Amino acid sequence: MLNVAVLCIGKLKERYLAEACAEYQKRLAAFCKLEIIELPECKLPDNPSEKQIAAGLLKEGELILGKIPREAFAIPLCIEGKMLASPQLADKLREIPLSGRSQLAFIIGGSFGLSEAVKARGDLKLSMSPMTFPHQLARVMLLEQVYRGFSIISHAKYHK
Repeated sequence: MLNVAVLCIGKLKERYLAEACAEYQKRLAAFCKLEIIELPECKLPDNPSEKQIAAGLLKEGELILGKIPREAFAIPLCIEGKMLASPQLADKLREIPLSGRSQLAFIIGGSFGLSEAVKARGDLKLSMSPMTFPHQLARVMLLEQVYRGFSIISHAKYHK
């Protein structure tokens, strides 16, 4: 069974998002061993300078890099990543264990994104859309797509 970690900067604040994530966590238990790792968001002033943002990303990046399992196939979510259709993501979920890896790590940054070091660690950079979404909502969307991917692999009725 594939071990899937979702490394996230920040905690879910809205109850409805936490409930949605809990539902997908429950559903995913049939397909993988899922762990969600919440890391603290670097506190920045209301109007941070570029230097403050860079320092925050560096600090968050160090936390993230310290939590990615050494042998994991790492997928940072970032705007410049590749967009995949759900069946393509399913193919990737199928291929990773076949390549000899049993660990997969998705990485969701905070409001200002991810450090260059985290992106460089990625085996596949993934973009969910050219649109911008709150990073808390991105967690729900990612879990849904991972569930959909496993549903496609197992020929379940969920995927249409």
